[in-house]
Amino acid sequence: MNEEMITLTIDGVEVKTKKGNTILQAAREIGIDIPTLCFLKEINEVGDCRMCIVEVEGRRGFATSCIQKVEEGMIVHTNTPEVTEARRIVLDLILSNHAKDCLTCTRLGNCELQKLAERFNVQNIEYAGEMSKHEIDDKSPAIVRDFNKCILCRRCVATCKNVQEIGAIDCIGRGFESCISTMYDCSLNDVDCTFCGQCIEACPTGALHEKEVINEVWKKLKDPETYVVVQTAPAVRVALGEEFDMPIGTNVKGKMVTALKRIGFDKVFDTNTGADLTIMEEANEFMERMQGGGVLPMITSCSPGWVRFAEKNYGELLGHLSSCKSPYQMFGALIKSYFAEKYGIARDKICTVSVMPCIAKKYECSRPEMEVDGARDVDYVLTTRELARMIKQANIDFAVLQDSNFDDPMGEASGAGAIFGTTGGVMEAAIRTAVDTLEGKNIDQIEYKEVRGEKGIKEACLKVAGNEVRIAVSSGLANARKLMEQIKEGKSPYHFIEIMACPGGCVMGGGQPIKSAKVRSSVDVRKLRADSLYEIDEKSAIRKSHENPVMKQIYDEYLEKPGSHLAHKYLHTTYHPMKKYDID
Repeated sequence: MNEEMITLTIDGVEVKTKKGNTILQAAREIGIDIPTLCFLKEINEVGDCRMCIVEVEGRRGFATSCIQKVEEGMIVHTNTPEVTEARRIVLDLILSNHAKDCLTCTRLGNCELQKLAERFNVQNIEYAGEMSKHEIDDKSPAIVRDFNKCILCRRCVATCKNVQEIGAIDCIGRGFESCISTMYDCSLNDVDCTFCGQCIEACPTGALHEKEVINEVWKKLKDPETYVVVQTAPAVRVALGEEFDMPIGTNVKGKMVTALKRIGFDKVFDTNTGADLTIMEEANEFMERMQGGGVLPMITSCSPGWVRFAEKNYGELLGHLSSCKSPYQMFGALIKSYFAEKYGIARDKICTVSVMPCIAKKYECSRPEMEVDGARDVDYVLTTRELARMIKQANIDFAVLQDSNFDDPMGEASGAGAIFGTTGGVMEAAIRTAVDTLEGKNIDQIEYKEVRGEKGIKEACLKVAGNEVRIAVSSGLANARKLMEQIKEGKSPYHFIEIMACPGGCVMGGGQPIKSAKVRSSVDVRKLRADSLYEIDEKSAIRKSHENPVMKQIYDEYLEKPGSHLAHKYLHTTYHPMKKYDID
């Protein structure tokens, strides 16, 4: 089917583009970079900020290029003196009510507002006047909200409301008092926020950022009495390089391990091993439910943003969630038990640090349930961005590092553990083990491509040991809600469901390197990162969790078997209904 094309002229260049495209899209197709601030492709296309204005011959006033559709014969000018001056005034007005602490801002060097100020050679603020002042909301263990750096672009609002369908934040007040806040201007900690961090990824400035624990981790590393162990999630290794100007999706596992050892961690382990543990326990739990009449469908529980969403919105359905902890929590619990006993290290001297692509894991590790015999499973969670900052603080030239391997005895992992970092990966890894176990033999099929890809809800029906097993994979909380409503209405056809809070899975987590709106419009970041994880899996000598010899060692020496009393003590947890709003 041939699509209708439109011919127009932009800055003297003739361009043919699809009917229905905007002037902004058409301009970018021929290398004309119209500046934007509020625009976020397919998420926030409202034309509020007015930075993208252009002149269209024959029309009065300016056209907003991010929403103005192209028309046949249209003649557009993007860089006239009048357009440039209008943009400069818009930018000046935004800056006049913006905090000026750029040198100490977490987004220094990666701020879209800062880049526009540089682009337009802003050297002073002409319209300086009264500035609005707001208290910083840092009550939550995961996200800090600083409205003094907000530019009212509403990208965070659109992401929370339209992508995740949570609506924890919105614009309140009018005129000069307008601001982005929550119901009754409460902390994010006390409303229906899931701490997924997608708002941070959408924010063009430093108005939203993760709650940093870098200084606390440095203190532990410098304490000679503390044995500091770090583990890194699969999605981190395919995104960390972007913080050092490497191509999106570059697998920097070896350099990352070398950097962590130079920073001073006593042991550097792979959370993929924890993912293999999760599969051992989760696959066993699923089979027990299938064969013993347990609650179905069973739903994965390794995404803390999703778990918080379920606790706040579907408390009556929590029995459907797997009791398994997240891979990094499982691993942390074993570091302070199995590893500590095996190597004669007092567990109260061990500090466990996890490097995660996820903001919500900062919240998860602080939950009271994530503790065994008085010892926290994980003491600190660093995001991918925080690790990059630590590497730079340690004067490490990341790009030239040689590769190193994870430490033994808990550094070996399967390819199944690696694909945990992308949507569908947990399900695929679990099915590999569950099918082998239920069939009682090694099945040649390893890849289950039905659950791969960017589609929000993916489903498949498998024949396993003569039975049908219907599975579904959900990415993003809006899609999670659809599946939960099915269960609530008694209409769910599935036996096993994977849910990830972040659209695309952990590779697109709220703690990953932040990409500008322009990059997000032109590059499929999710696919590049996910493809790198699948490549790791394809090249792995071991591609099924139950075939990882480290699993056999841990169960033989300590846990006995999946689902054992000790396994439940260290690797499983419980969840509880929560109030949607904790407002007095």
